[in-house]
Amino acid sequence: MRIFICVPILLLTGAINIMADEQRKTLFNFDTPETGKAWVNINDNVMGGVSDGKFKITPEKTLLFYGNLSLDNNGGFASVRSLPAKLGLKRTDSISFQAKGDGREYTINLYTNKRLTAFSYRASFLTKKNEWAEFSFPLEKFVSTSFGKIIQNAPPINPDEIESLGFMLGDKKAGGFQVEIKSLGSVTK
Repeated sequence: MRIFICVPILLLTGAINIMADEQRKTLFNFDTPETGKAWVNINDNVMGGVSDGKFKITPEKTLLFYGNLSLDNNGGFASVRSLPAKLGLKRTDSISFQAKGDGREYTINLYTNKRLTAFSYRASFLTKKNEWAEFSFPLEKFVSTSFGKIIQNAPPINPDEIESLGFMLGDKKAGGFQVEIKSLGSVTK
């Protein structure tokens, strides 16, 4: 009898210790339509392309990024990103979120306060069609890119310099797209 009582207590104690080692922080919530004012879309039309990427805050309290990707006029990307703000990230943080997509591969991009043309740190994630999935990327796993190409020998990202994050589609496949995002935050270990 004593064994059956102790085992659940030990399991519960272990779960509490695991949760105590992680601190979750919400970076962005999508509680009201007004939260969309902290976001902006930037598409390939800044370089002559004709892709049409939009976003909206849904009644389900998610960010819906959707539109049409076009390869015309040397285009091929659509994105949405937060306006600059102090995010308060730490070197040991991971960016975590839930996404429900269309089966396409998207990137999550981190932007720093260093003004470099088309520069971001990014990580790719493959969505499952009409299914929610959890994603988590340690800051150290983001790679530096410019115009979609990896920059070799770039310094690792400095968390103090991150002021914006966003989502991008640039998979070189023309057509409609949509991905829905919720629970966008950071996890510190």
